[in-house]
Amino acid sequence: MDFTISREHFLERANMAAAVVERKHTLPILANVLLVVDVANSALTGTDLDTEISIELEVDQVREGGEITLPGRKLVDILKALPQDALIECKLEGSHILLKSGRSKFKLATLPASDFPRVEMQGDTTAVAVPAAPLSRAVAKVQFAMAQQDVRYYLNGMHLTVGDGRLRCVATDGHRLALSDVAIEDANAQASLILPRKAVLELAKLLSTAGEKPVALRFSSSHLQVEIVGLSFTSVLIEGRFPDYERVMPKGRQNTLTVDRKLYKEVLSRAAILSNEQFRGVRMVLDGNSLTVATQNTDQEEAEETIEASFDGDNRFEIGFNVGYLQDVLGVIEQDQVELQLGDPNGSALMIGKGDTDSQYVVMPMRL
Repeated sequence: MDFTISREHFLERANMAAAVVERKHTLPILANVLLVVDVANSALTGTDLDTEISIELEVDQVREGGEITLPGRKLVDILKALPQDALIECKLEGSHILLKSGRSKFKLATLPASDFPRVEMQGDTTAVAVPAAPLSRAVAKVQFAMAQQDVRYYLNGMHLTVGDGRLRCVATDGHRLALSDVAIEDANAQASLILPRKAVLELAKLLSTAGEKPVALRFSSSHLQVEIVGLSFTSVLIEGRFPDYERVMPKGRQNTLTVDRKLYKEVLSRAAILSNEQFRGVRMVLDGNSLTVATQNTDQEEAEETIEASFDGDNRFEIGFNVGYLQDVLGVIEQDQVELQLGDPNGSALMIGKGDTDSQYVVMPMRL
């Protein structure tokens, strides 16, 4: 193996491939990325056995092709330390690879490419095409609601369903729920799966840089593969049954609050300063055309602020929420106005950006 590549391009690709490489690993090969160099097709691949990212490399000059694995994190750190416009000569010498740029030389240990594990699709697959930008927005709007290390393992990820001409992303941790729909052209495609949390976070990063590139999704009973131009992302799925979230979606809410999203977000940020550090509760009092947000903590410290809002419902309505849950929803809603559809003080609230028919958020109340 002997080739020349630009530092900027190599760093960009190495960052993406090494993103799934575990810092703590049981197998030495899992600290490495697979480098394949060929005149016609070169690529860099990283994996943690559950998730794999493989991305094409644009090599300036190939003097000799080949394939080898080298330490992913060390490669990224070396490339970061080199000048931006540098050209890097890479040559395999025995069991080490030599990286040269100007007066700098680095010699990295390698492991055989034949030992590198690959994540392969298995069984029958369903394929759908999805626009990159809407899919990226949907994943970004939903991922905050995923559980973290919940014993209900099926909540530690994102539920994806395909059907009726749409792809739906859903996540919940049992206290709040987020869903967002993306229209697809194939009205007959059917799929249902749970993508693990780590895979969701990596996929979100990849989609955010995809721009308007076409995205192809392939589903099997055990894997999801996402193909973007020049990149392939593969992940194993979580086995299990996702909760029937349709049953908990609020319906027939009698009370509707409409408020300026930016103003509401700022008020909650100020109230959160003096909220109870453990429970983070805020009390909302809706009365006519005003919304009062109040909180207090165990030191008897209090905060209260009243803003203008439109409330269509009972003359006076009081309900409590975890302020962090409300802030998370407001952080992903893009519309200027937000609606909270409320039933009774003990029932969940449905939050939407006014006019947005694709995304919905459910937040459970709390007793204060």
